[in-house]
Amino acid sequence: PVLPEELPIREENTLRPANVYAATKTCQGMLGQLYAQAYGLNIISVRAFNHIGPKQSEAFVVSNFCQQVARIEKGLQPPVLDVGNLSAKRDFTDVRDIVKGYVQLINQGLSGQVYNIGQGKAYTIDYILSRILSFSPTKVEIQVNPEKLRPVDVPLIVADIQKINLNTGWKPEIELDTSLLDTLNYWRNTITL
Repeated sequence: PVLPEELPIREENTLRPANVYAATKTCQGMLGQLYAQAYGLNIISVRAFNHIGPKQSEAFVVSNFCQQVARIEKGLQPPVLDVGNLSAKRDFTDVRDIVKGYVQLINQGLSGQVYNIGQGKAYTIDYILSRILSFSPTKVEIQVNPEKLRPVDVPLIVADIQKINLNTGWKPEIELDTSLLDTLNYWRNTITL
């Protein structure tokens, strides 16, 4: 977990993985740095924060909300939207911006270094949901599904993106509402009656 005084999350923060997925990501980064230093390999580690955008799996919160709204609009689901914890705050960045960041790091990043890629801002899941619902004329009921609540849910995750900006000039360009609407429209065009 991230301590409140360690926010926004910098590349130098102490890593304290709270689940198996986080532990494997931590080990991967450590191995990359080790191989870069020991064998002179050109390895750059990237810590990309929450990706969002069209074609993302419905297993992820933004895409899941957009899919449910599109299904409700088409009459394929009752007007009840299943949600988990709406109070968590996350750093959401459009995947198209993240890919541009990867390209800039390939061209300008320093071997053996770790770089955060994110928006540098955090939004509550509730705010994200309210923005998605603002794009739909359909009225929905919000229902918390206990199965969607995580046993350990960090309240706030936000990236410090100064390092990538200073080293490459990269910064996110796509507005949050654009990402959300593009994702919703993807599901509207994908789901058929």
